[in-house]
Amino acid sequence: MVEGSMTQGAGQGPEVERTATVRDFRVPAYVHETAPYAGPGTQAGEPAPRSEEGFEEPYPEGYTPTQRDLPVIRRGDTVQVPVDPEPLQVGQAVTGQGPLFVVGDVHGYLDELLAALREKNLVDADGQWCAGTSRLWFLGDFTDRGPDGIGVIDLVMRLSAEAAAAGGYCKALMGNHELLLLGAKRFGDTPVNSGAGTATFQAAWLLNGGQKTDMDRLQDHHLQWMARLDALEEVDDHLLVHSDTTTYLDYGRSIEEVNDTVRETITRNEAEEVWDLFRKFTKRFSFRDEGGAEAVRSLLDTYGGTRIVHGHSPIPYLLGEVGSEDGEDDTRTAVEGPHVYADGLAIAMDGGVTMAGKLLVQQLPLDV
Repeated sequence: MVEGSMTQGAGQGPEVERTATVRDFRVPAYVHETAPYAGPGTQAGEPAPRSEEGFEEPYPEGYTPTQRDLPVIRRGDTVQVPVDPEPLQVGQAVTGQGPLFVVGDVHGYLDELLAALREKNLVDADGQWCAGTSRLWFLGDFTDRGPDGIGVIDLVMRLSAEAAAAGGYCKALMGNHELLLLGAKRFGDTPVNSGAGTATFQAAWLLNGGQKTDMDRLQDHHLQWMARLDALEEVDDHLLVHSDTTTYLDYGRSIEEVNDTVRETITRNEAEEVWDLFRKFTKRFSFRDEGGAEAVRSLLDTYGGTRIVHGHSPIPYLLGEVGSEDGEDDTRTAVEGPHVYADGLAIAMDGGVTMAGKLLVQQLPLDV
């Protein structure tokens, strides 16, 4: 497999030294770079809601992801897909580029991913690449919350080899949950300065849906693959990123510079540096409210492209809706496809599979 980009986790209250152990299934109040997020049902000018610990939300500058931010829904065991690619058939010559597809956050839901790829005729009934010269980009967050994150990574790595053999490609960006898993494996319970007390990657990983079965099956080649993923890429005039945040601008003024900086940070293997990277890439909702279109334009003007395509923030949250933990909230709008917003400049691809939503696979460009 090839390039990819990274993402992050959940939050903690102000100025208290603690490692969070409290479940919080409400929509978190993330640091918003353009305007504070008051949350669903809160009008501008109203007092900010208070968390269960009594802290005001939204959290202050320096918010850190150490408390669960999205629901975890378990759907039972999934079938693991073998990872041995079939060789290219003799005489199977292909030229030119095929159509472009993007995949939103998977979060360990291997069965749902395979079903979505089959629906778009990208894999066959056996889960083998059958799309010839098509191009497929994953937007990050392969693990955590769902039952088979390592199975998802194995599948993406295998499809990368099979697609390349057929003249297409399958590539990936790094999400915040890849950073989280890397940090949990490398640094464990090593304390880091979270900006609001002390925290550890291990605690943050567990609170954000870390699965023991994933950690038990995590191997060196998985870690090496994740560590090499890029943060962003431009393809067919689409700027592909994981997180709906402008924090990419903190790491460089070109795609190459950002990707190099992120990769070098991971390679240095300093817990505090990796934590800061993880924390920043956890930010979200920068494109959603007033000033959102301008935030998108700041990225497009710097890195290129005419539209940004991202995962990270589930579409029900972008719409100001919250489904119940068990997915039985009938008032929530069903997600049937990507969400276009910010004056048509942003395309959200996280359909909320962890909230009993939909795992989205979409061909680009959209006809809107």
